[in-house]
Amino acid sequence: MKRIFSGLTDTGLVRSVNQDAYYIDPDGRFCLVADGMGGHAGGQEASRLATDTIREYLETHWSFPAKSHQLLEEALLKANHAILKDQRDHPERSDMGTTVVVVLFRDEQPSCAHVGDSRLYRLRGSRLDQITEDHTWVRRALKSGELTTDQARMHPWRHILSKCLGRDDVRQIDVQTFELEPNDRLILCSDGLTEELSDHLIAFHLKSIRACDQAASALVNAAKGKGGRDNITIVIISNEQAD
Repeated sequence: MKRIFSGLTDTGLVRSVNQDAYYIDPDGRFCLVADGMGGHAGGQEASRLATDTIREYLETHWSFPAKSHQLLEEALLKANHAILKDQRDHPERSDMGTTVVVVLFRDEQPSCAHVGDSRLYRLRGSRLDQITEDHTWVRRALKSGELTTDQARMHPWRHILSKCLGRDDVRQIDVQTFELEPNDRLILCSDGLTEELSDHLIAFHLKSIRACDQAASALVNAAKGKGGRDNITIVIISNEQAD
């Protein structure tokens, strides 16, 4: 297989600062999206710390015998500790935190880890599946039957996270493997995309535009066309058969 990567981040139309971050490993081994929070300086610093710490940990430990699940969990816990230390060193950033979603291509099946509501989707044909499950109050209420899907989408508490990096109670990380077939596409994104676009519209742009960079631009522009109320960050991966 040949994997093609493209990433794009945009401040959007309302925010004055971009607190999102993304990283694509030059060798195509992993990629991530992070969405910071906690004021302009705090959110930027939290997403930067998470991105840099995860990148450095994965690069340093790539050839170690640890399983991919363990590698991902340790990388994200290391990022959590880095943010907590920065909070202690800089009390003005004590409320900062970040979501993160990471995809790792190290074994026969890829792995992903996430904290918060940044998402991983897989497009297969015309079907878009959300691989990750949001760590939000609304998601828990949806699973328990307290809210319907329509209620959840418009609920005023939909932004309240039940989990993010930068908290003392982060003890374990959700890590999973998933299947990736020829011609599948993956998209990692911050909630600046999913708050503006339905899964149906995300799937439409992903399947109708072949070039990853053009698809990313189209999705960002579509989100801005719907209001662009938050920072928008996307990484698209196309799993193509080699010539």
